[in-house]
Amino acid sequence: MPELTRRRALTAAAVLAGTAGVLPAVVPATAATGHGHHDSPGTFDEVYKGRRIQGRPATGTGHHHHGAGYAVFVDGVELHVMRNVDGTWISVVSHYDPVATPRAAARAAVDELQGAPLLPFPAN
Repeated sequence: MPELTRRRALTAAAVLAGTAGVLPAVVPATAATGHGHHDSPGTFDEVYKGRRIQGRPATGTGHHHHGAGYAVFVDGVELHVMRNVDGTWISVVSHYDPVATPRAAARAAVDELQGAPLLPFPAN
């Protein structure tokens, strides 16, 4: 059995909170700077604190996205993001800290990881 780490405990808590229907405290979203349908965010690709973060509209590949068809990556590993009803975004790494954009969610994840690699989110 794998050793219980802080990351695994936080991931399990995020999954349990999501399945239990618990809504995190939210802050008002700022206007999205999007392209495409509705208020979908635009694409980004940058280096933040030495980590490459990317975001783009999701294609039909991979697991189901709760992020309104948007995919975010940290160093090439997908960061599972979700869009709240009020338009804010959260990720499995910073689940209780909603932010205005997927880029901000990626940056918050990098801050929380503190140099640790992002582990792939289990799809099942």
